[in-house]
Amino acid sequence: MPRVLRNTLLSARDLAVTVGPFVVITLVLLGAAYWVLDPTPPRRVVLATGPEQGAYAEFGKRYAELLKQHGITVELRSTQGAAENLNLLRDTSSNVDIAFVQGGAGDERAGDADDPDAKLVSLGSLFFEPVWLFYREEAAQRLLKRPEVSALSQLAGFKINLGEAGSGVPNLMARILDANHIDRQTLTLLQQPVTPAVVSFLGGQTDAIVFASAPESLMVQMLLQTPGVRLFDFAQAEAYSRRFPFMSPVTLPRGVVDLAGDLPPADVHLVAPTAALVAKMGTHPALIQLFVQAAQAIHGEAGWFQHKGEFPKAANTERPLAKEAERFYRNGPPLLQSYLPFWLANLFDRMWPVLVTIVAVLLPLSRAVPPLYAFRIRSRIFRWYAQLRGVEDAVGSKPNTELIRELDALEGRVERISVPLSYTEELYSLRSHIQLVRRRLLTAPAGAAPAA
Repeated sequence: MPRVLRNTLLSARDLAVTVGPFVVITLVLLGAAYWVLDPTPPRRVVLATGPEQGAYAEFGKRYAELLKQHGITVELRSTQGAAENLNLLRDTSSNVDIAFVQGGAGDERAGDADDPDAKLVSLGSLFFEPVWLFYREEAAQRLLKRPEVSALSQLAGFKINLGEAGSGVPNLMARILDANHIDRQTLTLLQQPVTPAVVSFLGGQTDAIVFASAPESLMVQMLLQTPGVRLFDFAQAEAYSRRFPFMSPVTLPRGVVDLAGDLPPADVHLVAPTAALVAKMGTHPALIQLFVQAAQAIHGEAGWFQHKGEFPKAANTERPLAKEAERFYRNGPPLLQSYLPFWLANLFDRMWPVLVTIVAVLLPLSRAVPPLYAFRIRSRIFRWYAQLRGVEDAVGSKPNTELIRELDALEGRVERISVPLSYTEELYSLRSHIQLVRRRLLTAPAGAAPAA
């Protein structure tokens, strides 16, 4: 091997051995931080939606498309609605991670530490789901002797369909009826699926029907334009919003359904729970970040009851806001995502505090690397001075010929020492000192003591 190449390899080896412990410490710290912080999200997440063809199911498909762009597979689980979704989140064995939940869909709970809801967090409100209470003019005329229902207490004797038990409407209406001190025994409450319920309503078998959904619902659109069907006006909508934090007062503007037909013929006051994304508390923060970003893209446009950019938002949530969602509403998407792929931006975003800490700890320690490297190189030279001193001290006590043989062996080993060019001065100094001792041996009488 050429001597220059050999010297280069030896220098690289010395540098690697010197720096190696610092590299190992850094890797161990990074590995431990990666294990603790778990910056990489799972590649699969289960999202509970709602009935097929419903708004939740359609929104779920859009979430799946957006998250697929980041390598996340969203498994959509069809359910009967918000109440079932909430129960699936409460069930630790359901494997559901995130779900659409309507405000007021769950039964009222104490909220103590044993409450399953204490382990759920909100990702924010997504859109208004007004309570649509439709009734037939004929039923109102028959039961009230007038075509209009102006108060919920006037519904006594009505046959009302509230929707399936798995949906959020039964629990929501139970809260509304209780707030109005209405005895449910005075009502005939039915729980049929949406399509049979609408058929029964239009056929005259039921007097009223209740939905809680976005205005884009085809059933809502149809009933708003059906002759002989009226929409109940919640004149106390503002009061409901004070009583129930998940409700907001909204107004269906005159003519918004059909400007030419002037439908509705007047503004209608409605109460509107907000649909929210709810997740289990242990859901990975990166997944929550992706979902709230997707929510902004999906629900951020203007609608009948909202202005552009009004949703998603942190207000009107029944559950505490997830920390990652709170961060999104406060600061927006992480800056690095504008320049890097999501997985890399997320890795830096989650790991940078650890990286800064490691650098702050290792930077002072790194100042010891040059002295350690210099000591390692020089020790390759200086360790032979002990033998050279031994030869010199033995002058006069050993035969000169024996000491010269020892000196020849020492010089032969020193000639094989390789050091970087910047340290050759120490190597040549050692060689000159060997020659100095050799001259003293050659000039000194055999067995004579060395001069002082």
